[in-house]
Amino acid sequence: MKNKTIFKNLNCFFVFLSVMIISSLLSLSGCKGYSTESLYPSNVRSVRVEMFDNQTFWRGIEYPLSNSLSKRIEALTPYKVITSKDRADTVISGQIVSVGQNVLVLERQIGRTLENEVKLSAVVNWQDLKTGQMLIDNETVEASASYSPWLDQSFEYAYTLAANKLADNIVEQMEKKW
Repeated sequence: MKNKTIFKNLNCFFVFLSVMIISSLLSLSGCKGYSTESLYPSNVRSVRVEMFDNQTFWRGIEYPLSNSLSKRIEALTPYKVITSKDRADTVISGQIVSVGQNVLVLERQIGRTLENEVKLSAVVNWQDLKTGQMLIDNETVEASASYSPWLDQSFEYAYTLAANKLADNIVEQMEKKW
């Protein structure tokens, strides 16, 4: 009977010792806690979003991208979108450099496409108008969206979705580098 209680006590001791060692290692591993510092540069208060240039043969894609980018900046960042270049702290601009369309799923017997993908690629610039410094300098940002003609989804539907995702990715690029 004594051997069982000694074994139980030793077992509890080893469990306790293991927990203490693991917690010590975690505290030494570099976890420094949380920060309340903003993810975005604090010296910027306003952004002017210029209409993106379209270098592709697909016309009209630049409108949903520029519109979505303005809305995403207002919603997800501490910045205000301003139309006047004279009053803005920074300006963001870019070019849509490629629009790709890929087949994702084919029907076996006939070979019809069941699902397609639209992929947008843009080169983005973000410049501080006070200092002339480039906050984002010719960064390539990409996004894609899929659509199915069998679900009454069109290419226009997919490139609008891809433009929204591309705007989200551009806003992520506006965060401070870690």
